[in-house]
Amino acid sequence: MCGIVGYIGDKKAVEFLLEGLTKLEYRGYDSAGIAVNCGVNIFVEKAVGRLDALKEKLKNREPEGTVGIGHTRWATHGRPSDLNAHPHTDCTGKFVVVHNGIIENYMSLKEDLISRGHKFISETDTEVVPHLLEEVYKGDFIGAVREVLNKIEGSYSLVFMSKDNPETLICAKQDNPLVVGLGKGENFIASDIPAIISKTRDTYILNDGEIAIVKKDSVKIINRRGEDVQKKVFRVTWNAEAAEKGGYEHFMLKEIHEQPKAVRDTMSERVLKDGSAIVMEELHWDKNFLDSINKIYIVACGTAYHAGLVGKFYIEKLARKLVEVDLASEYRYRDPIVDEKTLVIVISQSGETSDTLAALKESKRLGAKTLAVTNVVGSSIAREADQVVYTWAGPEIAVASTKAYTTQLILMFMLALYMAQIQKTVSPERTRELIELLKKIPAQISETLSDVDPIKTFARQYGFNEDVFYIGRSLDYDVALEGALKLKEISYIHAEAYASGELKHGTLALIVEGVPVIALATQKSVYEKTLSNIKEVKARDAVVIGIAAAGDTELEKYLDHVIFVPETDELLIPLLTVVPLQLLAYYAAITRGCDVDKPRNLAKSVTVE
Repeated sequence: MCGIVGYIGDKKAVEFLLEGLTKLEYRGYDSAGIAVNCGVNIFVEKAVGRLDALKEKLKNREPEGTVGIGHTRWATHGRPSDLNAHPHTDCTGKFVVVHNGIIENYMSLKEDLISRGHKFISETDTEVVPHLLEEVYKGDFIGAVREVLNKIEGSYSLVFMSKDNPETLICAKQDNPLVVGLGKGENFIASDIPAIISKTRDTYILNDGEIAIVKKDSVKIINRRGEDVQKKVFRVTWNAEAAEKGGYEHFMLKEIHEQPKAVRDTMSERVLKDGSAIVMEELHWDKNFLDSINKIYIVACGTAYHAGLVGKFYIEKLARKLVEVDLASEYRYRDPIVDEKTLVIVISQSGETSDTLAALKESKRLGAKTLAVTNVVGSSIAREADQVVYTWAGPEIAVASTKAYTTQLILMFMLALYMAQIQKTVSPERTRELIELLKKIPAQISETLSDVDPIKTFARQYGFNEDVFYIGRSLDYDVALEGALKLKEISYIHAEAYASGELKHGTLALIVEGVPVIALATQKSVYEKTLSNIKEVKARDAVVIGIAAAGDTELEKYLDHVIFVPETDELLIPLLTVVPLQLLAYYAAITRGCDVDKPRNLAKSVTVE
């Protein structure tokens, strides 16, 4: 994986390929390459590293062809290198392929192809595909592609190009995203909409098992049996500027500052105007449905998993339903106890997270009812789940997720309150009180973002420490996990979060003079306990930075620094406390000179298990 582009038309293909790949840089990658059909041959150029390395190789030798494909790779099979970069070709150079995903049976296919005389030059699983195409091709490009797809196993989005068929690109999808952009006298292929948004708003979003035959004046969709598939055009409604930095130094900082709007958008149309109730028109749940559920699983990865931990608290506290939160990468391998009385909620920003998608499919196989919480309309997870509720966060470009997390929290809170209304586990008075406080959250996030100078100062002071600890209890602990993840993924500082009460069970051995400890103390129900834990680390000469609600005059007596957020109900305060943690991670990364938007070894949408 990571990014795919394709072009067929009357213009120089290389211009769109490089522009489109640039729009997909946010996905994270370690090498890049293009292939252009020049008639007498297919021109291929690849380079390890950033796109600039590829552009340097193309100086003064850009191909003139009007049909081409391109790829940015995040290594799965084989180290980052020129040879392992995509596109990949067959022995003759007649067939070229780019691929996202994993070919699970590639080794047996490769061994068979080698026995038939094929020569491989890379370590990748992808290279078997063009060699297979060479092996089965008998003059029918479409038929050969269908035969190849019947031989490979695994997940993929694939684009095929043939020297002998310069008027056609063919692409296919299974468990990895792929869209076809519809132009006039030209058409486009991409793994994600930002690559094509400057060229067209009309797209076909491919479903699993579909194959698109793309010519400059037409697009035909078929299934693997060769039968025609009728597709509706999906019109993209957000503009190209949404994927630009908008004057901010980095996408991550822009997206942190977009959180008030993202939260407001996610709340919109889900709160009655009189503030008396949450409405979820996407769901239409009733008491009979909820009574039929005896257990809820929340399954997710990374930041979405941390949102799920908060969601568990919300649902159990408000709706009084038993909830278990599981990592998607572990869930289906431990034979989960799931049946028709189980509701499985999967959370994924992209809607394409491979582990989460696999967990969703396994849950459905076991008979569970399923609900997707995602940001991307038409994504694989959204289509696979029985029902879906969208976070309206808008495009999130930075690899480190920020506004996706806060909108996931908002949606999980509203979902829990919606369930509580149906179950009558929360009084109408309490419901109205929480909704009124909820409506204030966007403005309170803006207030939290209005003064970042103290956070910049802390980042400069402690940004070169190699270890940082985060502590908290209850919801504060859940948010601390997300704060620690943000710090380590973009600043490369070793950061760990602990439930404050667990310090005495081993972690105190790591607390030494000068080590920074970020202490969250906003949960009134466990405030005194948290304060005692803070005193424990201060007694060992740690430098403690507290996160507290405005009006807390006690905490700063015991800490080196305090960052205050606006006061609200302790259920809603995670939406505020995470903001300074995001900013602290961002400015620590800046202090250390890190590439904030493209942290090393990470990808935005993880589409391999």
